[in-house]
Amino acid sequence: MAASFPASYYSPDSILTDAQKVPCTMNLALPTTHLPALNHGAAVTAGLKLDLPLWLAEMLAVTKPGQGRGGMVDDEAASLASIDMPTALGHRVLNALRAEPRSVDIRAQAGWFYGLGERMLELFEEEELIEVLEDSFKIRAFEIADKAQNTRAVQHGADGNEFTNGLDETERRLFRAAHDGTSSVKRWFEHTSKS
Repeated sequence: MAASFPASYYSPDSILTDAQKVPCTMNLALPTTHLPALNHGAAVTAGLKLDLPLWLAEMLAVTKPGQGRGGMVDDEAASLASIDMPTALGHRVLNALRAEPRSVDIRAQAGWFYGLGERMLELFEEEELIEVLEDSFKIRAFEIADKAQNTRAVQHGADGNEFTNGLDETERRLFRAAHDGTSSVKRWFEHTSKS
């Protein structure tokens, strides 16, 4: 029987989202022989702050000393690292999104901003983050749909490509889908009016 993987296992977007770096704090010291590339070959000490890819940070956050290979795990033992909320989802960005979501260049925060938010919500219980991301996406989606219907204005207007440059990958897909949908409807109307 073939192995069953989550739907996102082979998804390039999931892989690229998990490759985004997040801040971590090491809870335990590690000898340089363990993960030598973790701190550029230098010793990893307790309290050291590192920016690590999300997939690695998550593995270190759920791994406790002695876990695996039949070792007994002390439930009270600290994990190897703890994950901190990325700057892209910090209070400064959330306040800006609350004030005016359309003015925030979320791509400058993270290429897969909403994917990163979704992954962080799997790790943290942040009701405020859920609310801000949902509200921001809805407000930005209206503008994306509006601009997708008139791409000439976006491409040749005052904002040039600044609008699309500020969109994360999820929003860029939404823009393309809205644009393609509008184009398809126009072609259909033209075709039916000629018939």
